[in-house]
Amino acid sequence: MLIDAHQHFWSLARGDYGWLTPALGPIHRDFGPADLGPLIARHGIARTILVQAAPTPEETEFLLAIARDEAWVAGVIGWADFAAADAPAAIARLSGDPLLVGLRPMVQDIADDDWLIQPSLRPAFEALAATGLVFDALVLPRHLPRLLNVAKRHPDLTIVIDHLAKPPIAEGRLDPWRADMAALAALPNVACKLSGMVTEAGPGWTTAQLAPYAAHVLAVFDAERLLWGSDWPVATLAAGYDDWVAATGDLLGQLSPESRAAVLGGNAARIYLGRRGRGANPA
Repeated sequence: MLIDAHQHFWSLARGDYGWLTPALGPIHRDFGPADLGPLIARHGIARTILVQAAPTPEETEFLLAIARDEAWVAGVIGWADFAAADAPAAIARLSGDPLLVGLRPMVQDIADDDWLIQPSLRPAFEALAATGLVFDALVLPRHLPRLLNVAKRHPDLTIVIDHLAKPPIAEGRLDPWRADMAALAALPNVACKLSGMVTEAGPGWTTAQLAPYAAHVLAVFDAERLLWGSDWPVATLAAGYDDWVAATGDLLGQLSPESRAAVLGGNAARIYLGRRGRGANPA
């Protein structure tokens, strides 16, 4: 089964998308199931994982409501305040909804680079592990050493790195990102999303630009801990859904059919839906 492990919906009138300004032109509008449905149908994608785009509890409820209405939304990555004193209780409450499969603080937007390693966050990470929720890590390359600390400290916590941690593809730089990702991949509780690459490469990107980064995460995470996602509609700033699907075919072209199936859906079903979510089988 094909699963898009990373897509968004938003409604501007909700007013909590601080990053989503008119400067982002093509994506500064509402996006919902009616926009994405035809795209995934065209490519035979049966399920998606819907990911938060605003750091508020209301965002989580907004996305869960959509998931209840759309059978092809298999699970939701929501948001919670990890630094709050009542974070464990809040996470336990949220975990009561089987459509919630993970939580994602927007680390890339937090001014303190050491936020991830604050002792006050440990109870939240422990609560995630206890409830079976995934920690989706929206991080940048500079955060990777801190994320390594978290992954080592919480070996029972499943961590999925979003967008390859947004390496500097437009600059063609691989280091120190390459070594930091290899260190994280050495830990069995860490996986990575093959997503967000075209946005980091920018307009005019080529598959050849993306190839060294995709090859590295394939080498260190192997096909069993790599998950394909579109990052739609953010990715439309640089490429259409069809373009990213085509590029993915090239980037994964050397894999066996079994390994390609794992990246394109099997791993998302296992990591996100194995114990929670709507399940791996079509409705």
